[in-house]
Amino acid sequence: MSTQRAARLGDQIREELSTLFRTELKDPRIGFVSIVKVEVAGDLRHAKVFVSVLGDEKQKKESLKGLQSANGFLRSELGKTLQLRYTPELHFVLDESIEHGTRIAQLLVQVQKEQGQGE
Repeated sequence: MSTQRAARLGDQIREELSTLFRTELKDPRIGFVSIVKVEVAGDLRHAKVFVSVLGDEKQKKESLKGLQSANGFLRSELGKTLQLRYTPELHFVLDESIEHGTRIAQLLVQVQKEQGQGE
């Protein structure tokens, strides 16, 4: 399959899952979750859903468990809206790039303050 088709499908899955997260998921374990990106395999059978979770490590683990338990529901809803022959299996992966970027920004601000005080 074409990588362009997989990328387009990934974008569609991201949009649909975002809507489902906001409107349909009622699991209390799932906190503030946002989808960073979706990578679909070339055969369109598997999709890695990279999610960012706001909170501490316990909240992140609980949110991932909640998403895994809602996996079947999410796949069936995707199947209804996307109308594919095979709905991709969803694999949720915690993406910590946002926290990493925030930490780097904090360190840069700290360095700037220290340099300003040293002069």
